[in-house]
Amino acid sequence: MILTKERVATFGLHSLKGRICKNSGIFALLINPIRMEYSQLVAVSGLSGLFELVSSKADGGIVRSLEDQSTRFVSTRVHQFSHLESIEVYTIRENVNLVEVFKAMEKATLPLPAEKDATAIRTYFKSVFPDMDFERVYDSDRKKMIKWFSQLKKANIELKLSEQE
Repeated sequence: MILTKERVATFGLHSLKGRICKNSGIFALLINPIRMEYSQLVAVSGLSGLFELVSSKADGGIVRSLEDQSTRFVSTRVHQFSHLESIEVYTIRENVNLVEVFKAMEKATLPLPAEKDATAIRTYFKSVFPDMDFERVYDSDRKKMIKWFSQLKKANIELKLSEQE
């Protein structure tokens, strides 16, 4: 049997690239990966890394990890969700959206510093995004930016805000 996108949808098979899934005794290797978009990504308090918000409910949300593609339910009673599109960074002028910092990092020719080296991270951001307010943006925030940026690049996610209507 040749599997097309239509047949995969008909059998209800959903998976990520390279994973083998089973449904009603049918096995398939899916070639097309699920494409995550920047507008669907969230940071979850208490959990490291970035997540795609797959579905939301009154008491929480279903999220998919950007690192290992695992899916889980996260309760809003324990955790808070922050959409990446809504995160702003303090600068010496007006605050900018986090995507602007990521775009500056993308254009930079400098290699990313190690996540554990706070002084190297500070030096990196002073050259890549000098308008950042280094008194109000903490070292821990800059470390998250480095980690998140490397996750976004590894997942090949386009850095753009969703269109406002």
